[in-house]
Amino acid sequence: MRTFNTFIPNNRTLMGPGPSDVSPQVLNALARPTLGHLDPQFIELMDETKALLQYVFKTENQLTMPISAPGSAGMEACIVNLVEPGEKVIVCQNGVFGGRMKENVERAGAEAIVVTAQWGEPNSLESIEAALHAHPDAKFVGFVHAETSTGVRNDAQAICALAKQHDCMTIVDAVTSLAGIELRVDDWQIDAIYSGSQKCLSCVPGLSPVSFSDKALHKIQHRKTPVQSWFLDLNLIVGYWGQGGKRAYHHTAPVNSLYALHESLRLVHEEGLENSWHRHAAMHELLKTGLTELGLELLVAPESRLPQLNTVVIPDGVDDALVRNRLLNEFNLEIGAGLGALAGKVWRIGLMGHAATTKNIDFCLSSLRTVLR
Repeated sequence: MRTFNTFIPNNRTLMGPGPSDVSPQVLNALARPTLGHLDPQFIELMDETKALLQYVFKTENQLTMPISAPGSAGMEACIVNLVEPGEKVIVCQNGVFGGRMKENVERAGAEAIVVTAQWGEPNSLESIEAALHAHPDAKFVGFVHAETSTGVRNDAQAICALAKQHDCMTIVDAVTSLAGIELRVDDWQIDAIYSGSQKCLSCVPGLSPVSFSDKALHKIQHRKTPVQSWFLDLNLIVGYWGQGGKRAYHHTAPVNSLYALHESLRLVHEEGLENSWHRHAAMHELLKTGLTELGLELLVAPESRLPQLNTVVIPDGVDDALVRNRLLNEFNLEIGAGLGALAGKVWRIGLMGHAATTKNIDFCLSSLRTVLR
């Protein structure tokens, strides 16, 4: 009879596109005794988690919570709750995740009006405005704030302002941007936004923080058609993620993962959100300097770069997979491969949350230097 041993993974340094390194405090939070998902103590933790999410999103939105599934489910939750069959959505695509937004819009029975940009470049305001003029009946503008596949930052504040001029609501992917770069949901008048727990929050994967404006909530509550997903129907979930002691059972929440999320958010609050933004920017500058000394170039222009996701052009004659495999097997260091149009052309080096440290940068640069020799 086959025997199975306890799984003990290698202690990797995670500097890819996510998940990022998880701090010991967050890992310790996972190991605390499990409570029932309607236990009064757990409900207190839910209320605190909601308040902390409002802090990192920079919002007073009452409908702010973590979806009990990864960021892809947060994307789907925003789209299936807001978008109805036959409606038009302007979708900005300049990488893999804009493409996933388009697919979700189409699966919701809506029409995606796609505005494209070259991979490695941001979506231009001119192209978005042209689409809005061509489709005055569009209801939404959807875009990725931090495109993880390319390392590009789209100008969320300007895109949201443009959408408001055309009376469109906005759906924003902040999976890689939350706590890593400036993001202000209320000031920028974002209507629906989703993120992930495993990026700059440095929590374990599997949760998707979301937030909805009052205008978005009104749209959800006055739909002409039912939300196509039972599990992601916010009209039902809000009964569980409400306020106060009395909650309506919707699903069994991932209790221990929510302990971890609460702790990761508490650590961001302890550092200070703006300090977290500044730390990611400072670590990016250190990494950029070191990469330049190694003769490596970044794909994205300086004004559009993400500090937390650095896209490095692979030099001619260098074997992409061989370098990444050696880093993993010899140094226990993970960096990411390129996706889609950039597969085999770039490496993606993440500086997210707990991993954005001088120690990790020095280790990454010295390991790359050894392998590239």
